[in-house]
Amino acid sequence: MFKKPNVPIIAIEEHYWDPELTKHYTGSEAGRGGDTDKMLYDFGELRLKSMDEAGIDVQLLSHGAPSTQKLPVDIAADLTRQVNDRLAKVCTANPKRFAAFAALPTADPKAAANELERAVTKLGFKGAMIHGMANGEFLDLKKFWPIYERAEKLNVPIYFHPSLPDARVTEIYYQDYAKDFPLVVRPAWGYTVETATQAIRLVLSGVFDKHPKLKVILGHFGETLPFLVWRIDSSLKRPGQKPLSFRDVFCGNFYVTTSGFFSNPALLCCVMEMGVDHILFAVDWPFVPDNKGAVDWMSTVLLSDEDKAKILSGNAKRLFRM
Repeated sequence: MFKKPNVPIIAIEEHYWDPELTKHYTGSEAGRGGDTDKMLYDFGELRLKSMDEAGIDVQLLSHGAPSTQKLPVDIAADLTRQVNDRLAKVCTANPKRFAAFAALPTADPKAAANELERAVTKLGFKGAMIHGMANGEFLDLKKFWPIYERAEKLNVPIYFHPSLPDARVTEIYYQDYAKDFPLVVRPAWGYTVETATQAIRLVLSGVFDKHPKLKVILGHFGETLPFLVWRIDSSLKRPGQKPLSFRDVFCGNFYVTTSGFFSNPALLCCVMEMGVDHILFAVDWPFVPDNKGAVDWMSTVLLSDEDKAKILSGNAKRLFRM
């Protein structure tokens, strides 16, 4: 009989929306309506009831995509600061149930680094989450490296979360099927391709050479990269490549979560390639609204109670110093 060990449960990719920030969203980013939007704006009965029914002790809150990554430079820093201050009040009001990732004003990388430090040292946040490209730019560009320098200094991770693919990518890759299968652009495939590409670019950029203690988190079991790590590493070691061990960087500096991906084979692949210490529990609530199903799934995982305990909360406690 499978079971879940009797340990606290910390879910680390759980989203909310800030009403002032979401006024700046347009099109499909502006909301889905219905229960999802209600849950995104709720920090009380809806959210806590779902957590309690599943046995989730703590949610590590982060703003939903695209968060602050599409704000213009003239308002990004001030608005992001206000967003983080409001989230800090939520966590302060219920510190036993909520912790937080900061939003960052990536339109101004120096301001983003400073906001990360303020959020961590003054507000008690556990790191930051960045969503997709920043105003159309991949985040491995050297202009963004001050963010990673500061994260390394503070010893906090940066969580790279998906957002919608660039409109040009959607047009070329997905438009033929987007009408009948709209989620192919999003979690079914588009999100994965965008975020995995960003992660690979980060490794290739050399940012980990300069900041070897930088920690990065990817959701959804690493956006396929644990499954592909052998092939990527082997290919990049063929003649004609710049010297690089993709495996050493990915398996050493990256962490992955279970968010929205409750598959035993996928989890075991991640354990075998990265080690159990680099895997953390997450649900992706409320975009994946089944908190209880995610927790119950952990009871079926073919791992020891010690390893399950690490995934459910032990690794999060260590990584975030909780």
